[in-house]
Amino acid sequence: MDKMKQEIENIKARNKRVELDKAWETSWIRRICIMILTYIIVVIYSFVIKNTDNIFLSSLVPVIGFTLSTLSLKAVRKIWEKSVK
Repeated sequence: MDKMKQEIENIKARNKRVELDKAWETSWIRRICIMILTYIIVVIYSFVIKNTDNIFLSSLVPVIGFTLSTLSLKAVRKIWEKSVK
């Protein structure tokens, strides 16, 4: 009986984590942070390559911006999680 109770508690804990992940993925805080950080990266990158007409360098802008913004969102997510709980 204790094993079944423990399994139910594990499922409940997993469901809470899944719900929190889904809420984070659809939150406006996450979207706004990605927009702002991507914009900042694009501006900085544009200053660095401003005299270059290389399409391959220009194509890196969205990739670099998105990657850096999503990597840096861990700290924002921790703050967001504290406010949601």
